[in-house]
Amino acid sequence: MLIQLFHLLQKTIWQRVKEVKGIEGETIMLQAFPEFDASLVDEQALNDLEWIKEVIVAVRNIRAEMNIAPGKPLDVILRGADETAKRRVSDNIGFLKAMGRLADVRPLAEGEEAPLSVTKLVSGAELLIPMAGFIDKDAELARLDKELEKVEKDITTLDSKLSNEGFVNRAPEAVVAKERERLASCLNAKEKLIAQKVSIGCVISYCTINTKTPH
Repeated sequence: MLIQLFHLLQKTIWQRVKEVKGIEGETIMLQAFPEFDASLVDEQALNDLEWIKEVIVAVRNIRAEMNIAPGKPLDVILRGADETAKRRVSDNIGFLKAMGRLADVRPLAEGEEAPLSVTKLVSGAELLIPMAGFIDKDAELARLDKELEKVEKDITTLDSKLSNEGFVNRAPEAVVAKERERLASCLNAKEKLIAQKVSIGCVISYCTINTKTPH
């Protein structure tokens, strides 16, 4: 039934289009496949879309790093935004709000002090998400410290095991390789945890850096 409906729709659309385009033929099935026309490519639209994706990914990464609920509306401020970034915000603000679950997106006004924020770099601007009211800083730091302590213990254990020539020489290669992968994973996790602490530290200790508008 659906296939028949699609055929009917296709035929109806074709009958309308061929009159507008001045194309001869009774059915689309006998028409040549359309040729690519580079002159119809809108490079600005493509570049704008890539920038929108970059902003949305940055927002989602901040949500993940700071344990902010995906549906929690956020404000986004662009510091040092160039004219292209400003235009992209103005032209696509509705789309940005919908896709990023954002309450507001705006450039930082000249002379305006930025609020305490977590930041990410995007093309043509520095993206700021104010953190006030979204996290319990002390609780989040305590949680990260606890995770960091566990990861560091795992690193010590794995490093000790892999430094033991007896284990490396006698254990199956697959086992040694797996332990090395675990160590690399733990080191990566430690790096991310430290980065998260630094991000929260920006809210607490480095506020003078985050609140200054670059000249």
